[in-house]
Amino acid sequence: MTTPAPETRIVSDWRVSCDGGEAALGHPRVWLSIPHDKGFVECGYCDAKIVHEDFKDIVK
Repeated sequence: MTTPAPETRIVSDWRVSCDGGEAALGHPRVWLSIPHDKGFVECGYCDAKIVHEDFKDIVK
């Protein structure tokens, strides 16, 4: 059995929230700040990669 790759989301804000989606099956909402030098942040709960739109072509 293989595990699906974590979700990647492209966003326009540098500060974003993540709740894992899927309503009751998600996780507690957390607020994450995207570092301006890296362009992305990963959620510590669900491993979703959240990429700022300025870095969408650089970060895979």
